[in-house]
Amino acid sequence: MTVQIAYARRPLARRNIFAGLTPLGRDEFEGYASLFGVRDGAGDMVAPGAFAASLRRRGPADVRLLYQHFAHAPIGVWDEIAEDGRGLYVRGRLSAEVEQARDVRALLAEGALNGLSIGFRTVRASRQAAGRLLQEVELWEVSVVTFPLLAGSQVTAIGARNDLARAFRDAGARLRAAE
Repeated sequence: MTVQIAYARRPLARRNIFAGLTPLGRDEFEGYASLFGVRDGAGDMVAPGAFAASLRRRGPADVRLLYQHFAHAPIGVWDEIAEDGRGLYVRGRLSAEVEQARDVRALLAEGALNGLSIGFRTVRASRQAAGRLLQEVELWEVSVVTFPLLAGSQVTAIGARNDLARAFRDAGARLRAAE
């Protein structure tokens, strides 16, 4: 018996997509403080648009960057906070003059710390069988934490750790300048 196997190779598709390379300084980091449509450990789920009114009123300058939700432990400032299709995107800067911020930066760089968590007041929510759907919240603070209540809310990038990261940032700056 002879078996012949034929492989059908799909032609490669070419797509042009935007690759956002955000330059991050040494003390800067970014990530997602909240994700839409994902239940946290307490059963809450955030709806898209839940932060919009709060961000219009307050902006990133009035949202505190804390360590472990301790009001007495601010460690930097938020440069950008915005909703996108995934959740609440944040980009912040650790204050190099603050000892705790230097410690947090070292822990982020080593991967020993990477969680993000929000402090908020519920403005409007609806009950669901599995918990609450948060439809509008007043955002007070975003903290770097060890154990976030919402799996996946975490730091996704930190400032340059090596020459390769610096090269990518420089290439991104050159591409943006050429536009």
